[in-house]
Amino acid sequence: MEWLFQIGLFLVMLLAGLVIGTLLERRHYRSIVQREKAFRHIKVFNEKRTPIELAGQPFYLVQGSVVVSSDYFKTVAAGLKSLFGGRLTSLESLLDRGRREAILRMKEQAHRKGANVIFAVRLETATLHEQNGRGIACAEVLAYGTAWKVPRKSRPAEQP
Repeated sequence: MEWLFQIGLFLVMLLAGLVIGTLLERRHYRSIVQREKAFRHIKVFNEKRTPIELAGQPFYLVQGSVVVSSDYFKTVAAGLKSLFGGRLTSLESLLDRGRREAILRMKEQAHRKGANVIFAVRLETATLHEQNGRGIACAEVLAYGTAWKVPRKSRPAEQP
């Protein structure tokens, strides 16, 4: 009888993880899309070299970081998938949300400093879990770059 209770509890946790995790993930994606629209005027480049026109302009180091955690359902699904091999598609949205959120936080910091262009953008990602490799999966993403306030007439994205 105890095993029936344990299976039932597992299924309830799995269902709760699916429902609550899906709702929270959708809400986070809506927030990301809304904020991406608000900060789309800040251009982001991964080039190491900056245009010569920016020589002498003030610049700032900007960064954004976030830790995004997986829900119970995705953790169980990823664990089952890892037994058989293949892509862990249930955790791909975790990294996608982490990258986009870190870039948004970096853009927000650039906006507060009055910058409208960020060069040399880099992303660093780390996965976090317990020592034995079990437990809930988390991803930490750090985005950083060099921000400038570029005069409108010489913005790199608007040049032909």
